[in-house]
Amino acid sequence: MVDLQKVFYSGLALLAIALHGWGLASAGPAGLAFGGCATLVLGGALMCLWERSVVRSAFSLMATFTGCAGFFILLGADFVGMAQILIYVGGILALLLFGVMLSPPDMAERKLARVGGGLLVMGLGVAWVSAKVAASVKWAQLPADELPAPSTKAEDIGIAFIAPDQYVVPFELAAVLLTVALVAAVYIARRRISDFTAEPDQGGR
Repeated sequence: MVDLQKVFYSGLALLAIALHGWGLASAGPAGLAFGGCATLVLGGALMCLWERSVVRSAFSLMATFTGCAGFFILLGADFVGMAQILIYVGGILALLLFGVMLSPPDMAERKLARVGGGLLVMGLGVAWVSAKVAASVKWAQLPADELPAPSTKAEDIGIAFIAPDQYVVPFELAAVLLTVALVAAVYIARRRISDFTAEPDQGGR
């Protein structure tokens, strides 16, 4: 009988080697760093889908968030990268952990057809969006020495988050949405079996 766990992690290791090798061959140390971030993002996402353990899935999701932060740092947006670590890894991941741990487990959740179908749908969606972007964006062919130096204006970003005419309302609405999601998860997880069964008929009423 084929051990799907070994097959999955063997494929994941081959993916990591391919991404690191491609990055190193394409752009040297910077490409190697890009390959490492890509390995964290893709490998963490696949492991989060595959693993049954909540703890392993959470750490896999943390790897995905960390890889996204690495992409931002490689692009010169260090403020956004650190915000990714603080908000997503330090806040949203903990919120998801509380919600998932309070929910009843489903041992039949991990099925090869279900995971493969989800990956197929996600892949088709990413391919469609990528095709639309590639068809509408005009790619500028500029030499590396003519590109502007990357800069992060943390002051402008901070003002944008608290200015009434910019992003303060969406920022607060996102916080309210996350709070409602956590309360709903706790409510669903803590309901009793009697809540799902109809009450017996008492005296014809």
